[in-house]
Amino acid sequence: MFPLGSVLFPSLVLPLHVFEDRYRRLMHDVTADDGEFGVCLIERGSEVGGGDVRCGVGTVATVQEAAELPDGRWAVVTVGVRRIRVVEWLPDDPYPRAEVEDHPDPTPTEAETELLGAVTASVHLALDKVASLGASATSSTTDLADDPVLASYQLSALAPLSIIDQQRLLSAPTVGLRLADLHEMLPEAHQMLDLRLGESGRG
Repeated sequence: MFPLGSVLFPSLVLPLHVFEDRYRRLMHDVTADDGEFGVCLIERGSEVGGGDVRCGVGTVATVQEAAELPDGRWAVVTVGVRRIRVVEWLPDDPYPRAEVEDHPDPTPTEAETELLGAVTASVHLALDKVASLGASATSSTTDLADDPVLASYQLSALAPLSIIDQQRLLSAPTVGLRLADLHEMLPEAHQMLDLRLGESGRG
């Protein structure tokens, strides 16, 4: 397991700069095996040094590219592939470990995906506002997956939300609830962006 201060959603890319000894060992073991490891959000604490409190729902990441640098650090590119739930945390020896189980979304019904179009439009509008503020943002023309499950994850990652909100979306038990939660979160995000746009206009 690789606890981080960010949320990884299935189908999203996660680059990593690995420098702690325990995670260097993890990378050696992972790249010698199937290239997969778990990623979860640190609820409280720091990414470095241990002693953190970790969320119980995360994502399996698979290594796409990995290079060990001359000083022992690693440059790694991974992608999220599926959601998992932690059954039990094991001792952090030689690195964080856990027993996990796959935690797939149930196949959504047509009714559960009714909000997909409205949420997509709202997220794209928010990305346009972020771009207008001069901040780095994914283009609002980014194509989403045809699979509504993956699309719900992609929208959750693209929306300008807090890490805690992102973890809530990752943990949502169904696509319908994820889209409903995201639909409720977006108005506040738009309000904050509009305030910042107004301030920048006055400046």
